[in-house]
Amino acid sequence: MTIPVTLINGPNLNLLGTRQPEVYGADTLADVEARAVDLGSKLGLDVTCLQSNWEGQIVDWVQAARHEAAGIVINPGAFSHTSVALLDALNAFDGPVIEVHISNIHKREAFRHHSFVSQRAEGVIAGCGVMGYDLALRRLAVLAR
Repeated sequence: MTIPVTLINGPNLNLLGTRQPEVYGADTLADVEARAVDLGSKLGLDVTCLQSNWEGQIVDWVQAARHEAAGIVINPGAFSHTSVALLDALNAFDGPVIEVHISNIHKREAFRHHSFVSQRAEGVIAGCGVMGYDLALRRLAVLAR
C-alpha cells in the first residue's frame, strides 16, 4: 500500500530552469516533479504534485490534503515569508510537513531569513538545490509511516 503525499510548489516555481538559473539551477519544474513521483514510488509514496502562484489556491490544497494525504512537502516560495494564512492551514493539517527551499534562504536578503512555514514544519531543507525535494521525500517516508 502506498502512502499519499502532496508536493506543493508556490509562486514562481513554475519558472524553474529559466528564472535565475545561477540561483535555482537548470532543472525545470517538470523535471523536479517527474523525479519526485519516481522516487516516491520507490519509497512507497504516491506523490501528487501541485504548483500555484496564488496563495488562496495553495491554502485550499493544504486544506484538501487534510483528507487526502498523510504528509506534505512544500516549497512555499515567497509565501514562506509573508503568509500567516498558509501557516494557519498547515497548522490544521495533522500529518508531517517538510519545507523545502532550493536556495539557502539564510544567505539571501534579510527578509527571506524568516519563514512562517518553518514554525509548523517537522523539517526544513534549504540550499541543497532541487535535491532538497529528494531529501524531503526520504524524510517524509519515515515520518508518515
